[in-house]
Amino acid sequence: MNETHLHLEEHMQSSDLLTDIVIGMSDGLTVPFALAAGLSGAVQGNVNLIWIAGIAEIAAGSIAMGLGGFLAGKTEQDHYASELKKEYWELEHKRDVEIEEVRKVFLEWGLSTNTAEEATQEIIKDNKRWVDFMMKHELGLTEPDPKRARKSAFNIGFSYILGGLIPLTPYFFVDNAIEGLKLSAIITLICLFIFGFFKSKMTGVNPLWGGVKVMMTGALAASAAFGIAKLIEG
Repeated sequence: MNETHLHLEEHMQSSDLLTDIVIGMSDGLTVPFALAAGLSGAVQGNVNLIWIAGIAEIAAGSIAMGLGGFLAGKTEQDHYASELKKEYWELEHKRDVEIEEVRKVFLEWGLSTNTAEEATQEIIKDNKRWVDFMMKHELGLTEPDPKRARKSAFNIGFSYILGGLIPLTPYFFVDNAIEGLKLSAIITLICLFIFGFFKSKMTGVNPLWGGVKVMMTGALAASAAFGIAKLIEG
């Protein structure tokens, strides 16, 4: 395996890991925070109920999010396998059409007619190389990591747990739910801003505005939950 392929594989794995962390952490920070805020508005004196419910939600949420990541990874693998099987079938039953598609790819790259023809004849000498070429350059598909589904499930679920514990932790150290909510809001909103800042920086969006948007999303969710709880209580 050459250095270029190793670099590409490491880059893709790193990108997948960051995607999983973003998915898990963003929901982990927001959902338990909103739940704790809503319960704080309804049961101001019973802090134990808040962290018990919060832990239950984190457990259920991490399992659900992890399962979602697992299914997404399996779907990606199944889709690739299905397209791979289809390409091999087309090589056997639509060979001329497939040869023309290879030739078309090279011509679109700007190769001369003679060079494109030479490259095409070289590619079609080996069926596996031919199919791999078509999967990547015609369909835009790369072979997924066979362990991707399990890795994604763990990464998303674990990130959700870490994110969910942040807004819940202050309730372990106070006797009054409103006091817990105040501390939770300060800590969680700061974390949401930092999370949004670096998430936006990685995706090329204005990091300050990205941080503010993520922070405001969490604040609105918690405010809505708290307001609804107070309204029902009233």
